[in-house]
Amino acid sequence: MAAMLYLPRLFVYHAALPAGSATAETFKVMERRLAKAIMLPGMIATWIFGIALMVMSEAYTQGWMHAKLALVLAMSGIHGWLSRMVKDFAADRNVRSPKFYRVLNEVPTLLLILIVILVVVKPF
Repeated sequence: MAAMLYLPRLFVYHAALPAGSATAETFKVMERRLAKAIMLPGMIATWIFGIALMVMSEAYTQGWMHAKLALVLAMSGIHGWLSRMVKDFAADRNVRSPKFYRVLNEVPTLLLILIVILVVVKPF
């Protein structure tokens, strides 16, 4: 989750730099490593352990779990979108402003809050 919050922040700074600058090249390395070495293994582990826990606790029969799974699927979609943006930055194809990435940075935060509320409150 920390990588999902940090990567858009890197994009904010990277988007403000001229393409090809030494600092922009450093950001490309940071973004690639964060996405491949931390974010991807974290997502895989989350899905494996989450499914195992859901099956063992038989929570898959409860409505709140269905809502949580929808939010986790949305989070996985954001992960894929961020991964695509890493590739765009690596190829110097970014067309978005730093402000866009500041707003995007709030999406995983909002999803995280909703997921935690569903797990703790179990409203249905």
